[in-house]
Amino acid sequence: MTAQAAEAGAVAGVRLTHPDKVLYPEQGITKQDLAGYYLAVAEHMLPHVAFRPLTLVRCPAGSEKKCFYQRHAGSGVPAELGEVKIAGFDEPYLFIEDVRGLIALVQMGVLEIHPWGARIDRPDRADRIVFDLDPGPGLAFADVAAAAHDVRSRLADKGLVSFAKTTGGKGMHVVVPIARRHAWPAVKAFAKATAAALAADAPGRYLTRIAKAERSGRIFIDYLRNDPTATAVGPYSTRARPAAPVATPLAWDEVTPTLDPAAFTITTVPRRLAQRADAWAEMSKLAQALQR
Repeated sequence: MTAQAAEAGAVAGVRLTHPDKVLYPEQGITKQDLAGYYLAVAEHMLPHVAFRPLTLVRCPAGSEKKCFYQRHAGSGVPAELGEVKIAGFDEPYLFIEDVRGLIALVQMGVLEIHPWGARIDRPDRADRIVFDLDPGPGLAFADVAAAAHDVRSRLADKGLVSFAKTTGGKGMHVVVPIARRHAWPAVKAFAKATAAALAADAPGRYLTRIAKAERSGRIFIDYLRNDPTATAVGPYSTRARPAAPVATPLAWDEVTPTLDPAAFTITTVPRRLAQRADAWAEMSKLAQALQR
């Protein structure tokens, strides 16, 4: 590495300016640290975020300062990012291709990466369905884990294999890989029908309405993520929250009442991947058909 690259904190050939800038003050995590994290998880993360339109949460001054969303290109966008024009949208969307793109996002101060459930070559055809489980007041994470298994069971009844991940917050996502033959309205209708059936069977535990007044003691099954721009946080993405939590794929036998989502951070997740198989390694091999 040249003296200039060392000074700039180059990672994967991408120049980081101010690599010692602290992005997570409580943990003292710097831009260089975050780039090192994404370098470590890139092999596992890229199959789920590369070549997809992205919504980014940028926090140039760190997680405790002002953050903002970015979907489209603007001034100062690194050359490692691509742009794709999508019918129905005036401005092109950003996407990444490889690890250099991931590191370029760090250079931009991105702390959250939210990919579409479709790829840039067919943005009109979803290849993922996301059920976002959001617990209301009075519920513990054990209730969320139980809900994830209920969603999994309902999907299994339809012949569908699903995958779990923490969100870096208090909820969980259940994700279904599907064949790219269904338009967004059909995908959303399927997700809505599945969520509504669960809520009808257990109205004391689940609801599909977003009204806050109805949420206490129940889990909101958010099917609204299944629209082009209603993205979900990507697997292995950090969150712009204290402690640098990471949205982490899990094996179903890990989704237990004692699961602690706060255990997954930029420090622990690389160690986890070094010690056990990636829980979503087989997802990209599945292209499942939807049936009502």
